Amino acid sequence: MRRTKIICTLGPASDSPEMIQRMIMAGTNIFRLNMSHASHQWVRKVVRNIRAAERDHGAAIGILLDTQGPEIRTGDLHTDLQLEEGETLDFIVRGEKSEEVSSVDVNYEGLVDDISVGDVVLVDNGVIRFEVLEKFRHRVRCRVLTSGTLRSRRHINLPGVKVNIPPLTAKDKEDILMGADVGIDMIALSFCRSPEDIVELRTFLSNQGSSARIIAKIEDQSAVRNLEGIVRAADAVMVARGDLGVECALEELPIIQRKMIKMSIHLGKPVIVATHLLESMISSPMPTRAEVTDVANAVYEQADAIMLSGESAMGRYPVECVEILDRVARRIERSGGAGYGNDVLIDRISQKTTQAAITLANSLTNSRLVVFTRRGFMAGYASSQRPLRAAIFAFSPSVDVCRRLTLDWGVTALPLTFAENPGQTVDEAERTLREKGLVKSGDQLVIVSDVLAGEFLYDSIQLRTIQ
Repeated sequence: MRRTKIICTLGPASDSPEMIQRMIMAGTNIFRLNMSHASHQWVRKVVRNIRAAERDHGAAIGILLDTQGPEIRTGDLHTDLQLEEGETLDFIVRGEKSEEVSSVDVNYEGLVDDISVGDVVLVDNGVIRFEVLEKFRHRVRCRVLTSGTLRSRRHINLPGVKVNIPPLTAKDKEDILMGADVGIDMIALSFCRSPEDIVELRTFLSNQGSSARIIAKIEDQSAVRNLEGIVRAADAVMVARGDLGVECALEELPIIQRKMIKMSIHLGKPVIVATHLLESMISSPMPTRAEVTDVANAVYEQADAIMLSGESAMGRYPVECVEILDRVARRIERSGGAGYGNDVLIDRISQKTTQAAITLANSLTNSRLVVFTRRGFMAGYASSQRPLRAAIFAFSPSVDVCRRLTLDWGVTALPLTFAENPGQTVDEAERTLREKGLVKSGDQLVIVSDVLAGEFLYDSIQLRTIQ
């Protein structure tokens, strides 16, 4: 069984019921809905289609809502601006145009306050670079460092600049309210910069009665500086290599990715590697060898999930992209992993119980780890320790918990009503695994559960062999 999870962004190329079904059959575990481009009407329709496909497939499918976040963008231009090195351009924040030089509006009024002379401004994913020459009341005057064509509504990056933008915009809050209403399983917080941003989102979600997992997207230098605090505060993190690769030096990006994966596993938090995994497959039926190696590295480092963006949202080969990820992940997993799970932080009794079960499972041939969990924590503990061979089957009475666990490395989550007698629950779980063909005769089940002793329940580890 593949342990690395696959996340696919839905879009015009993949949002039909038929394509959703095909992508699930190819190996998709979670669908991402990108609120930078999605309408509420579209989200409601797509969520219904995903839930229908989930029922047909018979396994939990997660839904991830990705907020747009506080993006800084240029405004509309009547015509594209062809900028040459050495020319001057004004960024206008309150409509005060200048006749002296070319200019473009910016949607962030605090730009003049936050930026300093000498800072670098990157536009359109860093394609065009500027240096700040001077600031006025409503304008920032810059010199063009690299030539390029400036078009309307291009994204702006400010490497190393601390911007005073709230983590949740009014649009984000409206989108999250809608997501909570339709039962989204995970929320990705774009441009997360500090642990306090996570706290604000968690409070907002709690007030809506949502228990969606919070995924912190690491996209700028502020987030990298506050990485450990963010990882501890969030439920999961994403290596968002698009903006991160613009905000940070390119040669630092692989180091940051590895640091994030190691730290996340150490602290027991799922980690996603995203952006440009199979970018060439937007138009090509086959990936480049470099892309295959990039995917293989993420799988070898035992990231919990790998994510497709434009490849599945608007590319010509969304199903084939999933199949490539599935093939590469399965092959690399058979060759072993980086072993970061050996350094996982274990400081709770339940984590130590899970550690003992995994030690037993690692010593057995054809072992399977069976975990019973009401909120998903015990399954998460097992996942973060990265068992060498044993698949992790997590049983929960909550379908929502099963959906949230679609993010965790190596976990197959199955809904099951827990009986009053724990022994009956274990028997029913074994019967479910047999019926689904997930175990066979001779497999050894290492079971982490509670046992009834008089009036009390105690954590236990059991060993059963499938007859």
